[in-house]
Amino acid sequence: MRNRLFVHRFFRNGMVLGGALTLALLFTCAALAPMLAPYDPLSQNLEQELRGPSFHNPMGRDKLGRDVMSRIVYGSRVSLKVGLITVAISLMAGTLLGATAGYFGGLWDQGLMRIIDILMAFPGILLAMAMMAILGQSLNNVILALCLVSWVSYARLARGQVLTIREREYIIAARALGASSPRIVCLHILPNILTPLVVESTFGMGAAIVGEAGLSFLGLGVQPPTPSWGSMLYEGRQFLIQAPYLTVFPGLAIMTVVLGINFFGDGLRDALDPKLMGRKT
Repeated sequence: MRNRLFVHRFFRNGMVLGGALTLALLFTCAALAPMLAPYDPLSQNLEQELRGPSFHNPMGRDKLGRDVMSRIVYGSRVSLKVGLITVAISLMAGTLLGATAGYFGGLWDQGLMRIIDILMAFPGILLAMAMMAILGQSLNNVILALCLVSWVSYARLARGQVLTIREREYIIAARALGASSPRIVCLHILPNILTPLVVESTFGMGAAIVGEAGLSFLGLGVQPPTPSWGSMLYEGRQFLIQAPYLTVFPGLAIMTVVLGINFFGDGLRDALDPKLMGRKT
């Protein structure tokens, strides 16, 4: 019954269903790119450079005669990889640091919060650009730079959630029964703070995709000829009048995916809200 209520609340909004379908399409494109892409994304044909959209090339060809649609399909692999790995690492690191800081308090808590305050005082994209300048330009370094920026939001959220439940009766009872601090954190605290963290991770995935696209657009992310939506925007900016499709289609891909992820996160947040668990809709 509870699962039915969750599914009903999750899909009652049409935008949430659209977000779920967008995510499914992203995963499908990334997994089946060789089958879905009509051409090799790296294959050049200078005789067809800047050829507009047609039946054989629905999204046209770029300045090197490469099929734009094929590059967008393969670019979904980069976006999905960056989004998933960045969220996974940031979520685990931020939750661990934030939960332990909130539970134990003291100097560890104060020190961590001051580090978080310092990192949040700067725009995330600037910190990521600085890290890329230090680490060098590669996909793995993009992920590392975004992780160094993204973990702070999960740490703050985890710490705030732990502060609200660490003095509740079942935690006090666990201490009275002699449970160790690691056991209390792992078995009693973490399961009760996962819901807001999971919801936050959906929005973090969209932010990571936008971050990767921004770094690639600035020439600090994925390097050519690897297809990336951000680098495709960068390459097409000089043809805005002559061939606007070079920026329109990658831009639409980024916008659609991020909007879909945000709609999905909104639905997940509403469905998992404990205040609505017993309310009929």
